[in-house]
Amino acid sequence: MAERAETVYTHGHHESVLRAHRWRTAENSAGYLLGHLESGMSLLDVGCGPGTITADLAAVVAPGRVTALERTEDALRQGRDEATRRGQGTIDFVLGDVHDLEFADGSFDVVHAHQVLQHVGDPVRALREMRRVCRPGGLVAARESDYAAFAWYPELAELDEWLTLYRGLARANGGEPDAGRRLRSWALRSGLDGVTATTSTWCFATSQDRRWWADAWSERILHSALAEQALESGLATADGLRRISDGWQRWAASEDGWMSLLHAEIVARVR
Repeated sequence: MAERAETVYTHGHHESVLRAHRWRTAENSAGYLLGHLESGMSLLDVGCGPGTITADLAAVVAPGRVTALERTEDALRQGRDEATRRGQGTIDFVLGDVHDLEFADGSFDVVHAHQVLQHVGDPVRALREMRRVCRPGGLVAARESDYAAFAWYPELAELDEWLTLYRGLARANGGEPDAGRRLRSWALRSGLDGVTATTSTWCFATSQDRRWWADAWSERILHSALAEQALESGLATADGLRRISDGWQRWAASEDGWMSLLHAEIVARVR
């Protein structure tokens, strides 16, 4: 098997990042999958992060067990804390790499990944592994954002700079920020067929939603791993990052402000 490229996780694990990730639920991030789930199913959640989606999915398939996968112990600890907080005992937390899953063929009824494939070195290989560990008749599901398709108003130069910077850093780190438009192609190349492709959006339009989203990104662009990478790579200066941070606040303060983030989704029945 060909060697895969090593990647760096662009977002990092600053509190401003985790705060945004904890906002994610099965309803706002995996709604396309929920209608396919049944009590008693076994499910693998690849890249569980802080575990809010994982815990929601576990509640749907209980008493079936959920296996939550992450690459680092620190990331797994966040998921464990969420499961403990909710009193859930049907989730197993394991370290692993989606490129080389340490599970037998056909181990799970459902294999799910949310915003993972955009960060891996070989998304086709990752999906091939997800298909391998899913039982015949089971489901592989994934959802990926597409940064180039994000849209907002007012059209601020600072947000254009933010998008250019993020996409450049993500690709320098070995990922693909415009994964959404490629997701169905990756799935077909991995050997999945019967692929159902859909889209959904996150929309930030109310003053409260704009403020919450802008506060997260204005902090991330200054203090997260993204900021460190931007400075170390020479793709941005400290003054440039402060300008982008201020731009996020200007957008949030705009009474007519609006932003839509496009996500692509696939569900495939394994044969």
